[in-house]
Amino acid sequence: MKKIASTLQRRALLFAGCALLLCGCSALAPSSTAPPVYYALIAADATAPALPLAVVTTGLTLMVNPTSAAAGFDSQRMVYSREPYRLDHYAHSEWVDPPARMLVPLLARTIAAGGAFRAVVQIPGAATGDWRLDTEIIRLQQDFQSVPSRVRFTLHATLVQDRTRHVLAAREFDASVPAASEDAPGGVVAANAAVQSVLQQLARFCAEAAHAAPAD
Repeated sequence: MKKIASTLQRRALLFAGCALLLCGCSALAPSSTAPPVYYALIAADATAPALPLAVVTTGLTLMVNPTSAAAGFDSQRMVYSREPYRLDHYAHSEWVDPPARMLVPLLARTIAAGGAFRAVVQIPGAATGDWRLDTEIIRLQQDFQSVPSRVRFTLHATLVQDRTRHVLAAREFDASVPAASEDAPGGVVAANAAVQSVLQQLARFCAEAAHAAPAD
């Protein structure tokens, strides 16, 4: 009996040692979870056709405020929807930065390229200006409720006279672009196309408002 008990004890110790060894190995082993893939909103190709913009420069300086985003669209997570009123996120695909932060230099560059303003500057900064542009992302999501899926981008913009805080003009811009594939990479390509479409609309809107404004 003593011999049997001793054998059982040795087996128990062996099993415990193996368990500890396995735990230690699993702690040191790399995680099996795939790291996220990061995507960006980028400036349009210089060779891509653009909507016709004004080329006559006014004497106005436009200050571009940081873009805000509606709830649900204010993070790096890539949003998609499969049913009304529900927002989901890709598990392993993210924006490299919140879209609102990536958007500001893109819209400033697009408006400046239109040539309607003497200068277009981003806030915060030391420069002062005549007008201020406030923008908010209403939605940026891939919608799987249709085939093919579509990426919809909606942006609200307000032009304000900085000195008087008077609202000069406000408009909501929207673009919907079909995705080439039913996944995150397809959504990213469509998102960039939708953003470029809205930026061109916004640049033309700002140019038209600048040329319609009475001289001070």
